[in-house]
Amino acid sequence: MAAAETVALVLDKDSSLPESAADVEELARRLRGHISQLGVVVPPGASTLRGAQQLASAGLPDGYMPSRVHLVKLAEATQELVATMQAHGVSPAKPTRRRRWWKPRINVLRGSVFALAFACLVLAASVPRT
Repeated sequence: MAAAETVALVLDKDSSLPESAADVEELARRLRGHISQLGVVVPPGASTLRGAQQLASAGLPDGYMPSRVHLVKLAEATQELVATMQAHGVSPAKPTRRRRWWKPRINVLRGSVFALAFACLVLAASVPRT
């Protein structure tokens, strides 16, 4: 879903290409991230995956037009990966939720230590002296 939104930012007819170099770098970084995430889901032998990974590993070229052209190519490669994933009927894996243990508050810990110390004191006082 996020990949489609990022692709739409670049390829949608109503959206204009980013003006600043920082915006281009940010979109390229996001598209590279989507390509790497989709690379896990798409079957490894897919030709679209190999081409997208090669494109993503290339650096962003200098200059206004070359950087925008590279950005559009990244978006198209991401779009092809999404289409390949949907064609193979593979759904993205949901992240597994790790069980979160209850973290006691500091006063609970202090009370537990006090109770343990008090129990040791009572036990030591009840032992007969010889």
